[in-house]
Amino acid sequence: MPPELPPPTSEEDLPLYEHYTLTVGPGQKPTRLDKYLAERLTHLSRSRLQLAIEVGLVTVEGQPTKPSAKVRPSQTIVVRLPYPPPLALTPEPISLDIVYEDPYLLVVNKPAGMSCHPGAGVYSGTLLNALLYHLQNQSLPTTEQNASRPGLVHRIDKDTTGLLVIAKEERTYFGLSKQFFEHSTLRRYLALVWDSPKADSGTITAHIGRDPHQRKKYRAFPDGSAGKHAITHWRVVERLPLATLIECQLETGRTHQIRVHLAHIGHPLVGDKTYGGDRPRVPLLSPRIGQQAHQLLSLMPRQALHAYTLGFTHPITSERLTFEAPLPTDFAQTLEYLRGLR
Repeated sequence: MPPELPPPTSEEDLPLYEHYTLTVGPGQKPTRLDKYLAERLTHLSRSRLQLAIEVGLVTVEGQPTKPSAKVRPSQTIVVRLPYPPPLALTPEPISLDIVYEDPYLLVVNKPAGMSCHPGAGVYSGTLLNALLYHLQNQSLPTTEQNASRPGLVHRIDKDTTGLLVIAKEERTYFGLSKQFFEHSTLRRYLALVWDSPKADSGTITAHIGRDPHQRKKYRAFPDGSAGKHAITHWRVVERLPLATLIECQLETGRTHQIRVHLAHIGHPLVGDKTYGGDRPRVPLLSPRIGQQAHQLLSLMPRQALHAYTLGFTHPITSERLTFEAPLPTDFAQTLEYLRGLR
């Protein structure tokens, strides 16, 4: 009888992944890796485990290998799989801004106000509801559970706009998952922050984890005492009255990473209610400046963050694909307002 299933390792910054770490016992006879895992991770099919091994989501002693590789005593095996919890999904006729689509995947430009998937009291009107309607009878790849996040390998916040890639079949799902896990994708964001950073560019390195006092928030831990390692590179695109347009490039992909990191250095996103950007964050030297700051917030009542560049390697064709999405109307109008203040 196989040993008890090891518990998944929870990583709050990788909510779309299920992790298992197994140590091979001292008396283990040489056995095929896929067979060994199927006997222990009994809730997963052997074919699914074989696919995970083939695309590099399973490592032995830190190295990817083949399904036929022989497992030997004392080896450490790490399994990473896309893992969403179960929730019912209903197709809904919601229009989508589809930037690219082929038989294997599609790229969409998500608007503000749309959640990526149901959860936390949101049961309809999500990106997934719209995708299920768009694809009609085609099912999106899932785990063996009734997955609530089929096809999704990454997400952006409800009030953040911009590009997302969705897998339409399983091999693509695994291939994209591997790239996002290893941070080999290209993700650039445009952000409007309060005030003007002193430097023209920089790198923010600070762990990110849940705020111990407010569980729906995250916070920076620059001393590394909690949270997960996180790196954000940024550069100034345009200095404006009251605010600055910057470009951020993610080296890691933690929850709320850009929002938390920019607030941590004293330049929260304009309109970000969670991290202090929903009130003027510039010296109000005159009533006129105060009026302008409040007008800015009326034009941008959400966090001013747009995922404008997305690049990845197509898991099936091996072609490198890069997409860009123009600024949404509210963001563009806000910039025009600020330019008019000069």
